Amino acid sequence: MKWAHFQIISSRWLLTSVVVFTISLCSEVFRYEFDFPASFSSYAYLSLLSLQFSDIERQRFPSLMFRLVQNRTRNSLLRLKPRAYLALPSALVENLSTASERLPETIHESSDSEAIWNVIVARSGDRVSEDEVFNRLSNDEICNRVNLSDALIHKLLHRFRDDWRSALGVLNWAESCKGHRHSSESFDLAVDILGKARKWDRMREFVERMRGEKLVTLNTIAKIMRRFAGAGEWEEAVKVFDELREFGLEKNTESMNLLLDTLCKEKRVEQARAILLELKSHITPNAHTFNIFVHGWCKANRVEEALWTIQEMKGHGFRPCVISYTTVIRCYCQQSNFIKVYEVLSEMEANGSPPNSVTYTTIMSSLNAQKEFEESLRVATRMRRSGCEPDTLFYNCLIHTLARAGRLDEAERVFRVEMPELGVVMNTSTYNSMIAMYCHLDEEEKAVEVLREMESLKLCDPDVHSYHPLLRSCFKRGDVVEVGRLLKEMVTKHELSLDESTYTFLIQRFCRADMCEWAYSLFEEMISQDIKPRHRTCLLLLEEVKKRNMRESAERIEHIMKTVKLTSPVK
Repeated sequence: MKWAHFQIISSRWLLTSVVVFTISLCSEVFRYEFDFPASFSSYAYLSLLSLQFSDIERQRFPSLMFRLVQNRTRNSLLRLKPRAYLALPSALVENLSTASERLPETIHESSDSEAIWNVIVARSGDRVSEDEVFNRLSNDEICNRVNLSDALIHKLLHRFRDDWRSALGVLNWAESCKGHRHSSESFDLAVDILGKARKWDRMREFVERMRGEKLVTLNTIAKIMRRFAGAGEWEEAVKVFDELREFGLEKNTESMNLLLDTLCKEKRVEQARAILLELKSHITPNAHTFNIFVHGWCKANRVEEALWTIQEMKGHGFRPCVISYTTVIRCYCQQSNFIKVYEVLSEMEANGSPPNSVTYTTIMSSLNAQKEFEESLRVATRMRRSGCEPDTLFYNCLIHTLARAGRLDEAERVFRVEMPELGVVMNTSTYNSMIAMYCHLDEEEKAVEVLREMESLKLCDPDVHSYHPLLRSCFKRGDVVEVGRLLKEMVTKHELSLDESTYTFLIQRFCRADMCEWAYSLFEEMISQDIKPRHRTCLLLLEEVKKRNMRESAERIEHIMKTVKLTSPVK
């Protein structure tokens, strides 16, 4: 028995020695091929492997190493830096960069979607013309065996929403398949994709075809008008409304409100007002019409006009609702004019339109932004005394406020006792508030307990913001291996993808941790996913790569700063 035990131990040490020797022997080759930093030791490789891979994955170590090379051509963080490969198993390459928004799907639809996606994307580093996409799909045996459905087409169009050529290639291929006929929703998605890319002529072609097949709906018109208005072509949006009858649709209150809402959301409130004055003689406005203008004036930061609209609303026999007043309160909050906020609050109570939970939560959130936590808690007390029923959003805000005010026991009581007793459902933000509170207090174990509780109860799923405080804590104590473990958990366990805020956070933290190569890898991954970096993120990374004489990287960053419209810092 002892001899067998000794043999097992010896075998394990032998395997470990072989792995270390193999990595050491190949390290220079890997650094040349994958740009490993010379400072990253074989021991570090093995540490990451032993911590990040499961027992089964460790047994498949040779095949995993093979896939590291095999996946060299894929557009992902795992392609750009092998340290990320080692932190996250290579079988998860496609999960990291896949958009987290997903349409409902069956297992077969998901599998077919991946097959088609790979035919279009994985075989080429660049997205090509719609004709080439069509040819690839038509000549692929796997794609020819796919069972086409509207749900599958919608999923593919959703995935290619930022790549109009591939989207049209998919549509053309699907149409060529026997027995498939596009739904109006598929056409609507195509119109929206083309409008987003500002391919107006192609968009009009689709609309004309839809008109011939009598597939144009108000939803189609809404997408067209919003894309025109969003591109600054508001006159074209009005023209679409004028042509409604040609599409078999009526000019009525609903379609008029659609146009007015489109213009107001793009801060074209004055043009919308002129159109209303022209149309109201033969199209009767309703309460929603006036609420559109209340929102529009407030968005343009012209709150006095919004108040005047509320009076006009009363003149037409409509009673302003809580939404109307809350919109005005939100505008005053943005101006930090809390005297006016409380005046409107009192007016609501006097006029028989009592504030709701959203109203109070809006005020509390604005006070929190001003670090007026005690005043925010007084608003919460006022709400409770008014008899207003609290909801999940209110409690999320209350937990955050109590934590920031240093009332930790009260925050825990709200989370553990008050919400369950009242039957208020907790959502992801509720748990995130608790995780952030514990991490802020350096009580990471309690934060992880809350995360595991969220997973086990399955009331809601973690999002990327659930992990931000935990990642921040790891960087604070210099535990980069734990950062890798958390990232792996995000991708494998919860199928989360990195968003702009997460990329920015990681890049900045890696720069501060003197791990510039990791930061630059994430930057390249961010660009490859068409996520625009913030200007100050580029400046920080540029400064760091210049310090390390990474000339090519510096030139690349400078080129991106000149050619890409960067995201401005959040004010």
